[in-house]
Amino acid sequence: MSLSVRFSGVCKDFGPVRVLHGVDFALEPGRVYGLLGENGAGKSTLMKILSGYEAASEGEIQIDGESRRFASSREAEGAGVVLIHQEFNLAEHLTIAQNIFLGHEQKRGWLLDDAGMRRAATEHLAAVGLAADADTPVRRLIVAEKQLVEIAKALSRKARLLIMDEPTATLTPGETERLFALIGKLKADGVTIIYISHKLDEVERITDEVVVMRDGRFVAREATASLTRSQMANLMVGRDVSDMFPDKAPPPPDAPAALTVQGLAVPGWVDDLSFEVQAGEIYGFAGLVGAGRTEAFEAIVGLRERSAGRIALAGRELALSNPRMAMKHGLTYLSEDRKGKGLHVNLGLTENLTLMTLERYAQPWLSHTAEHAALKQAVEGFGIRTGDLAARARMLSGGNQQKLALAKFLHPDPRVIVLDEPTRGVDVGAKRDIYFLIQRLAAEGRAVIVISSELIELIGLCHRVAVLRAGRLQAVLTAEHLTEEELIAHATGTH
Repeated sequence: MSLSVRFSGVCKDFGPVRVLHGVDFALEPGRVYGLLGENGAGKSTLMKILSGYEAASEGEIQIDGESRRFASSREAEGAGVVLIHQEFNLAEHLTIAQNIFLGHEQKRGWLLDDAGMRRAATEHLAAVGLAADADTPVRRLIVAEKQLVEIAKALSRKARLLIMDEPTATLTPGETERLFALIGKLKADGVTIIYISHKLDEVERITDEVVVMRDGRFVAREATASLTRSQMANLMVGRDVSDMFPDKAPPPPDAPAALTVQGLAVPGWVDDLSFEVQAGEIYGFAGLVGAGRTEAFEAIVGLRERSAGRIALAGRELALSNPRMAMKHGLTYLSEDRKGKGLHVNLGLTENLTLMTLERYAQPWLSHTAEHAALKQAVEGFGIRTGDLAARARMLSGGNQQKLALAKFLHPDPRVIVLDEPTRGVDVGAKRDIYFLIQRLAAEGRAVIVISSELIELIGLCHRVAVLRAGRLQAVLTAEHLTEEELIAHATGTH
């Protein structure tokens, strides 16, 4: 049922840049492996080669002792090797059932068996814990639901080796528990699982062994039980990362209000939300998926309709109707969906960075020299790792895409910054970089609002955390009361 895999001298070149350097290691059948490494370490590239999305430049992959080189993902899936992408690979205008069987449609005679595919899709959705009609168009789903559709799609391929790339990045604790139960069942059925995640607590809990990559090279393969989380992190980055969070420097007691929201109501999502954030403060928003955190801030910046509410920036009440107007008044919002709403992934790094501030570089003609200088400064200031400044954004790793998105949304020099899941899918080294950047922004007197599903992130970063549940504010916790137990209790209504 399961597959064994051996990588022998696998190299990968993108043009003149070598991103994989002679990777050698083996995976035994029927085990769960954690594949660890910083963004840019080569994990995703290696898995794309294994699953037929990319071709190796050199080297060999053996599956069950036989040398294999898949010409396409469809060919790999035919052999039982299935990859669940970190960035969704779904057709938004099609239904859930159509997405699950896209390219693998079932037929009755000459016709598509729509009823059979809907029944099978419903079974796969039940297995991953998604209570949604199989005829629902994917575009109507929230991010977490799309992730579960991706997992259901992989199950439909009858995988013998299943690769999961950041599968819990958008899932609630309950959904994550169901996924872990499913992984346990698949392992018991003999499926080999490669689990890529930056959440080391999950890796510690569900994997048998960890494989660590760094800078395109194999570093270590160890039994999970023999390593602490700190040791895993140190292997990934090649240095001690025990100081993940910067020291909290509270804003001055007389710091003015940077953002004041009173009585915000968003139809179907948020009811009577009021809060105030000071200049120099890092203010968190906690809550389960669907609590209304993202929808509240989409309404504040004009991306979503609101039925009530007053918004003031630096004491001045404003009627913000769109994100450009919000940016003009010093408020910017970086979406959790960096690929869909944060970046234009098919454009270059320069175009992405300067898109929101083109008037700064057009006096009257666009100055490419000035744009290029701004990009070089952003690459250095934000630690964006790229071998080519002329590359397109899609060529960057997930963590470096996130750093580029941060650079883009900070380029207009806002005074209030809203970061929605700022470290989703980001490795431990890049997370630390982003945490220290957030602290630096607050130290400059800016107000930073962090929406996050990672409780440790909120506890380590924030001066105060507001907890939403079902669209209503449950509590605002100060630093001395920030614990996982307290946050979970308010978020679930069990306080």
